[in-house]
Amino acid sequence: MLFRNDKRDNRDPSSNETVPLLPLRELIVFPHEVYPIFVGRQKSIKALEAAESGKKPILLAAQKDARVSEPGPEDIYSIGTLGLVVQLLRLPDGTVKALLEGKKRARILGYAKQDEFFQVEVEEIEEVCDRTTEVEALMRSVNATFDNYVRLNKKIPPEMVSSIAAVDDPAYLADKLVGHLGIKLEDKQSLLECINPAERLERILGYMRSELEILEVEKRIRSRVKKQMEKTQKEYYLNEQMRAIQKELGEKDEFKNEIQELEEKLRQKKMPAEAREKCEREIKKLKMMSPMSAEATVVRNYLDWFLALPWFEYTEDKLDIKEAERILEEDHYGLEKVKQRILEYLAVQTLVGQLKGPILCLVGPPGVGKTSLGKSVARATGRKFVRVSLGGVRDEAEIRGHRRTYIGALPGKVIQSMRKAGSGNPVMLFDEVDKMSTDFRGDPSSALLEVLDPEQNFTFNDHYLDCDYDLSKVMFITTANTLDRIPRPLQDRMEIIRIPGYTEAEKLQIAKKYLMRKQREANGLSEENIEFSDRAVLSIVRNYTREAGVRNLEREIASICRKVAVEVVKTDRNAHVKMSASSLLKYLGPPKFRYGMAEKEPQIGMATGLAWTELGGELLGVEVTIVPGRGKLTITGQLGEVMQESAQAALSYVRSRSEQLGLAADFYQKIDIHIHIPEGAIPKDGPSAGITLATALVSALCRVKVRNDIAMTGEITLRGRVLPIGGLKEKVLAAHRGGIKTVLIPKENEKDIEDIPQQVLKNITMVQVEHMDDVLKHALVLTDPETFLRPHRPEAAPLFADDTEGKAPIVEEGEEDSTVSPNLS
Repeated sequence: MLFRNDKRDNRDPSSNETVPLLPLRELIVFPHEVYPIFVGRQKSIKALEAAESGKKPILLAAQKDARVSEPGPEDIYSIGTLGLVVQLLRLPDGTVKALLEGKKRARILGYAKQDEFFQVEVEEIEEVCDRTTEVEALMRSVNATFDNYVRLNKKIPPEMVSSIAAVDDPAYLADKLVGHLGIKLEDKQSLLECINPAERLERILGYMRSELEILEVEKRIRSRVKKQMEKTQKEYYLNEQMRAIQKELGEKDEFKNEIQELEEKLRQKKMPAEAREKCEREIKKLKMMSPMSAEATVVRNYLDWFLALPWFEYTEDKLDIKEAERILEEDHYGLEKVKQRILEYLAVQTLVGQLKGPILCLVGPPGVGKTSLGKSVARATGRKFVRVSLGGVRDEAEIRGHRRTYIGALPGKVIQSMRKAGSGNPVMLFDEVDKMSTDFRGDPSSALLEVLDPEQNFTFNDHYLDCDYDLSKVMFITTANTLDRIPRPLQDRMEIIRIPGYTEAEKLQIAKKYLMRKQREANGLSEENIEFSDRAVLSIVRNYTREAGVRNLEREIASICRKVAVEVVKTDRNAHVKMSASSLLKYLGPPKFRYGMAEKEPQIGMATGLAWTELGGELLGVEVTIVPGRGKLTITGQLGEVMQESAQAALSYVRSRSEQLGLAADFYQKIDIHIHIPEGAIPKDGPSAGITLATALVSALCRVKVRNDIAMTGEITLRGRVLPIGGLKEKVLAAHRGGIKTVLIPKENEKDIEDIPQQVLKNITMVQVEHMDDVLKHALVLTDPETFLRPHRPEAAPLFADDTEGKAPIVEEGEEDSTVSPNLS
């Protein structure tokens, strides 16, 4: 039974024939051409076998949709090519390789019912073409165009030109050319269905000319890209070639998609009008650039920074005062001033609703918790935390950024930290602000003036962005060991909070509440494995550390925990070690420091002063010795200019009081004075050792002992007045650590006594002095201090005899080791 095709014409049925049908996928077979194909579908294989065994032709027709595995009559084009099976080769995997030769065009008239394979009734299509002048001209044009096409298309061998030129039949010429054109399957099918050879040649000529244009554009692209890229970058060259092709064809490429993405981000981003205007201007400029240009990369990076910054994104402050206080107490012991200032800020923020961020400067010795306090403040206020280390920074551009004209330019650390924080109101910690330096590249401390000024930082202008950025809601915290290296204008912009060193009792509490638990967890120990007694911790503080903070204390506790961990692993996981003061020798070795620097007994020419360093307070021993000479003053111990001037001022005071001290008016002309401060490798400077130097001088010249349980601090004038000093708390804490019982301080420092812990004041007597005479009465070992400095004294005895051999000092009869009046002990 036969199903007729609706589109067939009224022809004589006797001229038609029934042949097997081979549906082709992604392939059009033209007459006069030979095609090798691989066949895997069973119906198609049986159709080939039937054609081969019966020596019959086979119709080769293309599927409309190659994805259809079991095509029906409606899925197959109605016009195909009648062909012959030249060769059939069965492969081991069950597929068949066939060599097919196209003969003539044919039209399907109908499908026969056949389950094994398709059989169709077909009629051959006759092609008629008159050899007119127009056809001849068309054939010549086609041959000439094909010649140019082969020159540009390297995929076609050059000898194909002569082969095509030898074809004299227009129909054969058209069918032979189609196979060399890179056109779509639908276009090839339309050429197969075109019966008129002249019309086919005209269409093929149009296709070739389109291909020629594309090939010429491709050639220009290759030439341009080759100039831009090095020959060795093959992969990069191919990618750029693809982009250039897309650009020439007018398609959206990756660069355009990136610009659209930037525009979309800009529409969604909240930012000031000035910043938005800059971004729109840069995007407009970017559209006109080549994606390969270096400037395009610079503009893209610039836009990325604008779009990544938090312009109006803020975190909400935690305004719960009690919760903030709990967090601060949980993280740090003591530091009451800092905690109080943070709570004040939160309280005012609660009442006012809008407040500029405070700018605090925490000044104190290392290891007291300045940096970690910044993290605690951020946690207590619910803000993001960013840390900027300024140690060693010497370039102003580190703060304000580089201008975009420089290669590799970036914003400064401030803007980088804002991007990292992701909010416009973080807690920003400038660590080690006193460690910045200055060179030919600028002064970074001057650049910080704008950042840390509440009246200016709402329009902070980074050199890279060149656009105002609001820093007024940022809570700035800076840390420093000393204020000496911080310029005065910068100090003026910060609220300075001094963090003194810890007392022994405070260190004990910090160790018990924080350090022990932290190191136990870090070393895998439990509370049952190790236990510290209070005496053991105090012994570590006194004999194995000498610091204002607790950093070395934590190291020593960590060292003990590691050694205990070794014992636990070797013996028993449930082992218990109780750490006492006596067992420290086993775990930490011999004591590293002698607890207390106070002398064991009073000595002549030896006085104890108090100094303040970056590490906290220290006891400062001053030694003076007198030898025969000609009035030379020698000062050693690596003293700074200010301290040397203090020594000269002290000597001038002693010379002015020579009569009251019982010294000859010209005593200094016959002796040499050597002033030395031990630990000579450590630089020392400052005026606060003035009264200590004067006391040691008087003791050496008058041969009077200085009390060993007394320490002093204060600046001296030529008239003997005692001027105030700084760092009193740290100095008194050092005296307390050193076993000093009495501390002499300037009268004007009375206001600073309230900062000293009460437990320290219970063990130390604070004596306030206004004049050097008061200092001598308290510091020297005298039998009658009230009559020591009398206006008129007996005739003074010389320090050395008049002979030039430098005999020992003359000692009055009845007095031991003294050349002053009998009231001296």
